[in-house]
Amino acid sequence: MSQPYEPEFQQAFNEFVSTIKESTLFEKHPEYEKVIPVVSIPERILQFRVTWENDKGEMQVNHGYRVQFNSALGPYKGGLRLHPTVNLSVLKFLGFEQIFKNALTGLSMGGGKGGSDFNPKGKSDAEIRRFCVAFMRQLARYIGQFTDVPAGDIGTGGREIGFMFGAYKQMRNQWEGVLTGKGLSWGGSLIRPEATGYGLDYYVEKMIEKATNGKESFKGKRVAISGAGNVAQYAALKAIDLGATVVSLSDSKGAIIAQNGITPQQVLDIQAAKLHFKSLKDIIVSADSFQGHKIQYLPGARPWTNVGAVDIALPCATQNEVSEDEAKALVAAGCKFIAEGSNMGCTREAIDVFEAERKNAKTLGSSIWYAPGKAANCGGVAVSGLEMAQNSQRVQWTTEEVDKKLKDIMVTCFDNCYETANTYKAEANKGSLPSLVMGANIAGFVKVADAMHDQGDWW
Repeated sequence: MSQPYEPEFQQAFNEFVSTIKESTLFEKHPEYEKVIPVVSIPERILQFRVTWENDKGEMQVNHGYRVQFNSALGPYKGGLRLHPTVNLSVLKFLGFEQIFKNALTGLSMGGGKGGSDFNPKGKSDAEIRRFCVAFMRQLARYIGQFTDVPAGDIGTGGREIGFMFGAYKQMRNQWEGVLTGKGLSWGGSLIRPEATGYGLDYYVEKMIEKATNGKESFKGKRVAISGAGNVAQYAALKAIDLGATVVSLSDSKGAIIAQNGITPQQVLDIQAAKLHFKSLKDIIVSADSFQGHKIQYLPGARPWTNVGAVDIALPCATQNEVSEDEAKALVAAGCKFIAEGSNMGCTREAIDVFEAERKNAKTLGSSIWYAPGKAANCGGVAVSGLEMAQNSQRVQWTTEEVDKKLKDIMVTCFDNCYETANTYKAEANKGSLPSLVMGANIAGFVKVADAMHDQGDWW
């Protein structure tokens, strides 16, 4: 399959297929090979215009999309991204990843993705509300609690979800769990904002435990994190809570490096300021918690080549944020675990660097272990699935109940990836740590393929 005009989707597809072909899956079960051309084409693509008025009374037009990729396991499920870079290739890549990510949660959810090239930055609440109403006016006819349940994503937070939900409710004259990420007083789930970051750390916690035979944990580890949004904030807070030292965060304008560690209060100050779209550069100058602390700001930089010695790397910003050279720098810096909080956070070349190091390691202690986003960051959509369940039952679980369910899902996801990778391992060095990217791809794919077979989508 070659679609060079959709580079992001082509990259995701190539990564998926190449890792499966390196395994023994098709050797043991050749029938699965015929599913690849079927599962890689969306069941439906919706594309529409979104017209809205700005505060000056001027008409604005944006592109709107929803890629309903696969419904074999349940209603389409995946976020709505509002960002100038949104196009069909990006959404197809995200939707394709979402199929297998959702399968790995063990919940009844299909895969989809959507959004618009609308940029909420610099817009007033009134402008954002008018856009969200116009967007939902086009999308409402294609979604529903049993059909397609969108969620938030980059640029789509609680405010945007609220506006969209209100518009849907008015148009359809019914209250249903059609969107996740809702406010706590009207159907939202506790710890939904924290879920992706917390889940990422729970997954890495299992990686550390397995690689060291239970001898080590987050405690005492130096953790480099990119991004300063929702995922990065809560990954940082949970890592600190687990005893780690977080040495970096970043945004689109630059990175901050704190060799002595970023404090929880500093993360909370970043969280509050980011609601108003402030940059890290402005935050470290204005927030009281940063005054008197040794913080280095690097304009236009990412953390990976600047953090010095580091044990764990968590890319939590956007796709392709770790290059081949940066991957080599992380290996040289002593990094042992890298897990994606962002979707496709590492380039194919970077993944090749990590996988080569893993395969060639003489001992488990000298290996670097990479976990792909479809497994490591599935905590967010997992709690979205839990929100759907709560909406259906008209109940709200406690923070402790949701957090326990989230941790159980992430532990089960890791175990599934680990065991599947060992089952279909085809490497000469059978003593090396198994490939979690292979395990995640195969485990998610087989579950979806079996459901598609039973429903007659391939034979």
